[in-house]
Amino acid sequence: MGIDVYVLVMRIRYTLLFVLLAVNYLGRTQSRFDDHLIEVEIEETGELMQFVKTPDLYEERWDTLPQPNFWRVVMNMPPDSAILNVRDTREILEIQWIDDWNKQTEDEKEAYRDTLRKRHGLAPDTRIFMTTGKSDFFQFDKVFPSISRGIDVFIQNDTDPWYAQSILMIESPGKLAYSNAGALGPFQLMKTVARNHGLVVNKYVDERKDFDKSAYGSAHLIRTACVPEAKRILRKFGINVKAEDEYKLWFRLTVLHLYHAGAGNVDKLLVNVVKPKSGGMHLIDKIWHSEYGNFGNSSQNYSQLALASILTLDELIHAKCRSMEECSYPY
Repeated sequence: MGIDVYVLVMRIRYTLLFVLLAVNYLGRTQSRFDDHLIEVEIEETGELMQFVKTPDLYEERWDTLPQPNFWRVVMNMPPDSAILNVRDTREILEIQWIDDWNKQTEDEKEAYRDTLRKRHGLAPDTRIFMTTGKSDFFQFDKVFPSISRGIDVFIQNDTDPWYAQSILMIESPGKLAYSNAGALGPFQLMKTVARNHGLVVNKYVDERKDFDKSAYGSAHLIRTACVPEAKRILRKFGINVKAEDEYKLWFRLTVLHLYHAGAGNVDKLLVNVVKPKSGGMHLIDKIWHSEYGNFGNSSQNYSQLALASILTLDELIHAKCRSMEECSYPY
C-alpha cells in the first residue's frame, strides 16, 4: 500500500513538473512573438483580438506596388465583371461585363486586345489578361473572426503567426471548400501534406475540416519544412537568412511561395530563372515575373494576393476597432 501511495505521489509530481514546463515553454514562445502582435478591442462585440503587425509593408512601400493594388480591385469586383489588364504590370486597361466578353469569339477577343494595345501605346507582344472579379470568393468579413484563433494555434506551435493570418485571408476565406488541386480546409492542405504533418485523413475522417487541427498542420508544415527549405534554397545563392531576418516581409513572402507551390518548384524556379543575388523586394518582383515548370501564373500571384489581403486586413482592423489609437502601431 505504501509503495502504491509513493508511486501515486511521484506521478503527481512528474505531472505537475510537466505542466509547469509546458506553461513555461508556452510563455517563452508567446514572448518570442510579442513584439509582432497588436491587441485591439472590437467595437461591436467588445472582444479582444490579436493580429500580427507588418510595418515593413508601409516602410518599404510594398503598399504602392501595382500588383497587390490590382488584386485589391479584383477582390472587390463582382464575378460578373471582366477586368482587362496587362500581364506584367497589372495595369487595368478596361472593365466590362463578363457576358459581353464571353459573347466574342477567340479571334474577336484577340482583335480587341490589339485595339487596347494601340489605345494605350503598348508593344504588340504585350500580354493582356482577362481577370474576373472575385468578391464572391474573398469574403473577408466572414474570415475576420477566426484570425485571432489561428494566430493562437500558430503561437502555441512556435510558428510565426503572421502566416496564420495571411493564409486565412487568402485561402477559401469564410467557407470550407476544395481547391481545384484537392486541397481542403481553412489552411488548404493537400491530403498527403496533411497526413505528413500530423492530421488524420481517410475515408472516415478528414481533420482538415477541423479549424484547430488544420491550423496545427499548417503551422507544423511551415515551421518544419517551408522555413528551413526556404533558407536552404537561398543559401545556394549566398543569401543567409538569420533569425531576425525571418520576420522580414520579403522572406515571409518567399516562404508563402513554398507553402503554395512546394519547395521543389520554387527551388527549380530560383536555380533556373531567378538566380537571385540578394533578398528583398527585387527578389519577390523577379518571382512575380518568372515561370518555370509547375511554377506558373497562380504561383506567381500567391504572394501578390497575400499583400493585397494584408492591406485589406489593416482596413478591417481600423474599421472594427474601438479607437484609432488601439489599432495603430509605430513603425
